[in-house]
Amino acid sequence: MKEYIIYLLKGMAVGLANIIPGVSGGTIALITGIFERLINSIKSFGIGTFKLLLRGRIKEFAKVTDLYFLVTLFGGVILAIVLLAKIFDYLFLQYPVYIWSFFFGLILASVYFVGNTVERWNSTVIVSFIIGTIMAVMFTFLTPATQNDNFLYLILCGVVAVCSMILPGLSGSFVLILMGNYQLVAIDAINNRDLDILFPVLIGAIGGLIAFSHLLSWVFSKYKDQTIAILTGFILGSLGIIWPWKNPINEVFGDKVKVIGYNYFWPDLNMEFLIAIVIILIGIISIWVMEKSARDIEQK
Repeated sequence: MKEYIIYLLKGMAVGLANIIPGVSGGTIALITGIFERLINSIKSFGIGTFKLLLRGRIKEFAKVTDLYFLVTLFGGVILAIVLLAKIFDYLFLQYPVYIWSFFFGLILASVYFVGNTVERWNSTVIVSFIIGTIMAVMFTFLTPATQNDNFLYLILCGVVAVCSMILPGLSGSFVLILMGNYQLVAIDAINNRDLDILFPVLIGAIGGLIAFSHLLSWVFSKYKDQTIAILTGFILGSLGIIWPWKNPINEVFGDKVKVIGYNYFWPDLNMEFLIAIVIILIGIISIWVMEKSARDIEQK
């Protein structure tokens, strides 16, 4: 029971990340140590597991897919979104610098703690880290493309969006904006229940999720250090999005306003800055406490 309460809380942390514009739930999954297990659980879904379900072998299906872990985790995600979305909307509106400061400290500390799980830093691991960092920084400054309703492009949107939701440092909605199809897919098609648009995106999302989870699982097993290094780079590169002192560049999509970029600036040396520094330190300490607790549980 204690183990699954922890998974519920970790799921809430992942859900909380999905509320924050530009922050990836994959980042929190990696920080909290559930990323690899989540990937392996998703990977286990296939024809064989669905045959178990159809034959009524529920216990075996639950064991093979790590179902209780998934249900608890995603239960936490949904719980966080339902309970905390309005609270964080208010905090972002009233105290944006302080909220961003906490997450900046959180992500900054996680670069060290996640990178510290690399067993051996060699030339290929260092190159992987640099590539991951550059890729994440590039995503921060890319210019959005124009809208495209081509069937194959919509499948690609589904693939890329769902993969970016898994990858630390990348936001699925932000990637859809970059591909030019956020309004078409996330607003117009959903509001109008346009299956001509949603169906190819769904094909891409399901296929991409299963295929990408297999790929990530294989890469983790064969090149674990390089994989952790590139994911650590993704996290480091995403710090630009989380920098506390910035003004959002908004664009209206139907009845929604989405952030498509930021104008960054250096802070003034005032009381707000000092409070923000303290909050950054609280974020760093939170990760340290989380890591220490995880090690104590593992040792027990």
